[in-house]
Amino acid sequence: MWRLEDFDYDLPEELIAQKPLEQRDMSRLLVYDRKTKSIDHRIFHDIVEYLETGDTLVINDTRVIPARLIGYREDTGGKIEFLLLKRLEADKWEIIERPGRRAKIGTVFVFGNGELKARILEKTSQGGRIVEFMYDGIFEEILDKLGQMPLPPYIKEKLDDKERYQTVYAKNEGSAAAPTAGLHFTNELLQRIKNKGVNIVHITLHVGLGTFRPVKENDITKHQMHSEYYQVSRQAADAINDTHKAGHRVFAVGTTCVRTLETVTDEQGTTHAGDGWTDIFIYPGYRFKAIDALITNFHLPKSTLLMLISAFAGREEILRVYKEAVEQRYRFFSFGDAMLIL
Repeated sequence: MWRLEDFDYDLPEELIAQKPLEQRDMSRLLVYDRKTKSIDHRIFHDIVEYLETGDTLVINDTRVIPARLIGYREDTGGKIEFLLLKRLEADKWEIIERPGRRAKIGTVFVFGNGELKARILEKTSQGGRIVEFMYDGIFEEILDKLGQMPLPPYIKEKLDDKERYQTVYAKNEGSAAAPTAGLHFTNELLQRIKNKGVNIVHITLHVGLGTFRPVKENDITKHQMHSEYYQVSRQAADAINDTHKAGHRVFAVGTTCVRTLETVTDEQGTTHAGDGWTDIFIYPGYRFKAIDALITNFHLPKSTLLMLISAFAGREEILRVYKEAVEQRYRFFSFGDAMLIL
């Protein structure tokens, strides 16, 4: 049995990155080789050197929506904060709210100058709410005007440029958090990778805030994962299968790509096109079927993301690597540095 404390490590608070670097691809890159157990310290744009002609780089083209809404209760004026998690129907959303005691069923909340209102319809089993939005016009335009970027709770500083919490290839709107491993890529770096004969394949997984939800069960196998919506095109699935058939490697950019590809790949290692919801939970003991290498940021102690990379590279090795990253003063979490696991 894996216990929650098996995935803990010490992190000085000053190593939690509060702002993105001015230049995306100048982040540091820790390279860990699973075969040799060696660690190298590089700069992110050096990633090109580790990719070979015929390899495939899989990126998540989801786009973060300004999912944080600050408003007030229509009858009493009491302040409320909504975080939009996922769209259920045209105007129905699952949200989490603060403070929850104000969000009773039937209550109406107002945002902006009344351009947007929301009625609480029901409670969810996770403690959130289902709401129905009321407005005139186009919801996305109103949200863009009134909403704020839903930065993780450990980022205390204000983000000056909203686009810095988007990847340069973000396209399909729907995420409540960024797929942060992709934040290090620039268009120029992607072009250099293409010029080397590497395929770049787009898939979509809309990241939910459940990514940041702490694991509360001491026996981690009892943890219930959140579900997230994914889409994998026929073109993407074919490219991944062709890469493996030709004896080349599939590099996943971020844990979101890993979770998606492992969801749509069967026991024989064939990746299938499709869309749907995944609540796959990957922890040590899991047998990977789709990916050969992983580009990822440094993750929170006791998080499901740390469990996923521990499954890929071994728990003890990951904790050793993280200890070195702390000693070398790497920057951690969403706006932090990156790691390549080969």
